[in-house]
Amino acid sequence: MKRLSGVRMAEVVVTGGSGFVGSWVVIELLRQGYQVRTTVRDLRREEDVRAMIAGEVDPGDRLTFFAADLLSDDGWDRAVTGADYVVHVASPMPTGEYRGQDVITPAREGTRRVLEAALRAGVKRVVATSSTAAASPRIKGAGADEAVWTDLPPKKIYDYPRAKTLAEADAWAFIRAAGGRMELTTVLPSSIQGPVLGRDYSASVDVVGLMLKGKMPALPRIGFGIVDVRDLATLHVKAMLSPVAAGQRFIGSGDFLWFADIARLLRDELGPRATRVSTRGLPDIIVRLGGLFNAELAQLAPNLGVRTLYSSAKAERMLDWRPRPAPESIIDTARSLIERGLI
Repeated sequence: MKRLSGVRMAEVVVTGGSGFVGSWVVIELLRQGYQVRTTVRDLRREEDVRAMIAGEVDPGDRLTFFAADLLSDDGWDRAVTGADYVVHVASPMPTGEYRGQDVITPAREGTRRVLEAALRAGVKRVVATSSTAAASPRIKGAGADEAVWTDLPPKKIYDYPRAKTLAEADAWAFIRAAGGRMELTTVLPSSIQGPVLGRDYSASVDVVGLMLKGKMPALPRIGFGIVDVRDLATLHVKAMLSPVAAGQRFIGSGDFLWFADIARLLRDELGPRATRVSTRGLPDIIVRLGGLFNAELAQLAPNLGVRTLYSSAKAERMLDWRPRPAPESIIDTARSLIERGLI
């Protein structure tokens, strides 16, 4: 193990370091002085990812890369052997319209592979990224905290929440069966926004991108709680380190914004760079009718006009974590997309 100023620094494995959340978790850990290992599916990505991270913090010799795929057993033991912590961020799931793909099995098997390798390696704690999709209240628009688990209706359009809910439930079952040999903490973010470092950003960021491109000519009555990716990275590290976080779920969510709110923010703050952003509303009936033929609209329809507030009070109380204002995150998202030529 490397030492910093004579003090042994813990080694942390971050799965999926090339991704939107994973890269910011790596950055936060490096800023705090940790030795960081990160997994990528293909080591040919190392140079690009290292350069992306170096734009925020100098990784020096404290960042190493390992090849490991959530859909294969190969590489995981090598990646985690000797590590103190694992932050499991990577997900093999596609986003948007799934077009008949199985997103549930890969999510569950990927989580199992990481946990099994971590347990064999004697890792102290795994922090796993779940989603508020795994904590949705049964009553539309009701508030939700970590005590809530999503009820899963047997409908195809619910594959994303089903995958996130089952993968997290599997993780907790695995930890119970391990009998105290390893700790688990889960982090449940809402819609993730914030500065992008490369092309591997989340579908939630694409909402802003589509607006800026003029590809959302009318806005459905859809909204969500927002968490900044930088704050989410901080929450993962706090969940990794805090003694009281073992065995806990933590929601990470801030202000709720409708699509219309986001559009107005972009128009007001970006001026001529947001001329293609539409503020026109899309009638509910159009979304509902379109959902009969389009899977993405079918996913939107049940949430039209629904304002679900996910509470981060537990993370604020137990981990001293605070999310920044959502408008700041939205504008930083947009500026980063523009400055990196991604729209």
